[in-house]
This record gives sequence, structure tokens and C-alpha cells, in this order.
Amino acid sequence: MAITRTLFSFFLGVGLALGADVPLEDLRNPNAAARAKAARKLGDRPDGFSYIAALVPLVEDTAAEVRNAAVGALIKFRSAQSIEPLITATRDEIPEIRALAVDGLVDFYYPGYVKFGRLGSITAFSGRLKSRFSEPNPVVIDPYVTVNPEVIRAIADVAANGGNSDVRANGSRALGILRGREGLAALQQGARSRDSKIILESVYAIKKIADTSAGPDIVFLLRDLDEDVQFAVIQTVGQLRTREARPGLVEIIEESDKAKIRREALVALAKIPDPEQRALFLTFMRHKDKFMRAAAAEGLGRIGNPRDADVIAKAFQAESAESARLSLAFAAVHLGNLSLMDYLVDGLNSTIHRLEARPFLVELARKPEVLERLHPKLDSGTAPQRRHLAHVMALSGNAESVRYLQKLAEDPDDKVAVAAIEALKILQARL
Repeated sequence: MAITRTLFSFFLGVGLALGADVPLEDLRNPNAAARAKAARKLGDRPDGFSYIAALVPLVEDTAAEVRNAAVGALIKFRSAQSIEPLITATRDEIPEIRALAVDGLVDFYYPGYVKFGRLGSITAFSGRLKSRFSEPNPVVIDPYVTVNPEVIRAIADVAANGGNSDVRANGSRALGILRGREGLAALQQGARSRDSKIILESVYAIKKIADTSAGPDIVFLLRDLDEDVQFAVIQTVGQLRTREARPGLVEIIEESDKAKIRREALVALAKIPDPEQRALFLTFMRHKDKFMRAAAAEGLGRIGNPRDADVIAKAFQAESAESARLSLAFAAVHLGNLSLMDYLVDGLNSTIHRLEARPFLVELARKPEVLERLHPKLDSGTAPQRRHLAHVMALSGNAESVRYLQKLAEDPDDKVAVAAIEALKILQARL
């Protein structure tokens, strides 16, 4: 890992030749503050990445602020050459430096994750770290991005042994962002922590990684007394279609006095098809809450009992809430009424409801007869429809979808063309 004295001398000579504003000579200054300042200045240079080798020894400097400054500079370069020293920094004795190194590794694969103007001192970073867990982070890399397994292993070690709850939670968050399936053991350990922050970030990460085998390991958290934890677990076991969660979800629906929790539990249960829950869904089809009616409809659709087609059709005609109508249309298509697929496609035109309609189409497009009917709409649909159908093809398309997306990549609407190009990358990585 350490740079040779000869190579360092080379970079020092180049730096001196370029002028005093290249502070390479100060990287070996006996004064720690001078070394840290030099590292920060080098990180701010547009050509600083040329001197990565000169910064590497500072990752193991005796002074913590120097190591912190070196890690910050290496992050700014966003270079593959920075990965190895950043992995080294994930083992630093100072927990906050480990967390900063983790952020840098994430930033390499998800540019913009680190806000460069806010790296600052260890103390400043520690304060920012404490405040970042007030809400979940939706960021996740694209499925076609391949992450170095050594990076995942290093981050998983921080998630499991980071030194304090903030640093461990930050490692768990990073594993989710990078879809680090190899780090699931660390996340499962985090889910058993006594710290709600670590539990939440571990559960959110498991949801992003979307490995269904992890679902049963977090079912016990459905009974957690922290409402935020309970809510996150309900969402995750639903997303993962965790069959073992069904009894717990039914219990919550029947006994919880929190409307938000009961609603989310019904939504989750609806994602886990089970004919035994048909009577429960039929009961909630008449509920006063439109979201409960919507979830019940989705559950009936996924169960797929042909006897429910008339129930869904009549409810669709009578329903006035658009969100519930979209759910009813989704159920109807599941039950064989393909004519209502157009209703869902029309929903993509709505800025309010398109992100409700799109996941329904992603799921339904896994049916060959639905996908076949969606392909022509990549040509004939409105610009919003073409753009969002590209996303549907990315996740649920097949080999036949490629030629439609290739044509869409030349769409005169720039947003549509960009969406098609991204969709092609994801689809081709899947095929």
C-alpha cells in the first residue's frame, strides 16, 4: 500500500516544477496541520488526481486530521486509484474516518453522494453524520453497475464493527445504496441490534438489495415497539414477498390502533398472494379509507380467483378516488380484463398518479400477454407514457423489448431518449 520513496520523490519533483501552489513538499512537513492543509489543497486542484500516489501514505499518517484530509482529497478525485487507499481508511482507528471512507467508496459508484464543500474536520463530519439518519435515503445504484467485491466486504465490516452506532448505520446505508448482497450477513446482524438507527438502516438496505432470502430473518421485528422500525419492516417484508410474515401482518391489521401501520400492513399482505386471505380482502373492499380499499383490490388481483372479476369490475365503476381506481384496474388486468391496461397507461400522463401506475405496469408486464400489448405503446404513447414505459421495459421487458427501446433511444424528445438509453442498459444487464 505504501508508496516507495523513489516514487514520492518523483511526484515531489514534478510538483516543485509546476510551482509553489502544488504543495507536495508539505505532505512531509513535520507539522501535522501543514500536512493536512497540503492534502486539502491538493484535493482542490483540478489536476490533483495526478498526484494520488503522493497522498496515499497520508491515509496511514500518525495524525487523525491528516488522515481525514487525505481521505477527503482522495474522494474528490473519484478515481479507481483511490479505491484501495479508501478501503484501507475503512479500517482507521477513528470511526468518523471510517465513515468518511465509506462515503467516498459510495461516491465512486454514485457520483454526487458526497458533498465536497462539507468534508471539513473530523468534528464537523461527525455532526453531519449524526443528522443524516432523520429520514431514509432513497438513493441506489443502477442494476447494471458492478461494484468491486472488496469494497462491499470493507463496508460490511464497518456496518458490523464500525465502532459507534452512527458509523455502523452509515455502513448499512452504504450497503443498500450499492446493492451489496455480499453484505447481507452484516445487515442481518444489524437488524438484531438494540439501536433503532442501526436496525432501520439495516432493514432499508435489505429492502434495496431485494434478496428474498433475507425476509424471514426480519419478521420478528414486526412486533418492534419503535413505530418507525415496525413501518420499515412491514414495507420490506411486503416488498420481498415474505410468506413467513403473513400471520404477523394479519395480527397487525386486526389489532393495531395506528391507522398508518394497519394500512401499510394491508398493502404488504396484498403483495404476498394467499387464497386464505381472500375473505379479509373482500371485507376491506368496503372500507371507508380509499387506501385500504386499494390494497384490498390489489390483494384480490394477485390471488387471481376468477370469481372476484365481477367484484373488481363493479367496484371500479363505483370508485371515485383515482388511487383506488388505479389499484382496481391493476386487479382487473391480473384477473384477465386486459382492456383496463390502457387505464393504467393513461395514468402515466398524470404527474400526481404516474408513480402509482408505473409499478403496477412493471408487475403486470411480467405476463407475456400484457408485455405484448405494451410494446406498441412505446411508439404511439405520449411523451410521458413513452418515458415511463421505458422504465417498465427495463425491469420487466424481454429480448423482444430491446428493439423497441433501441428505436425509442432516437426519440425527438430528449427526456424520452435518455430514459430509453438507461432502460436498455438495465434490460441488457438482466437478459
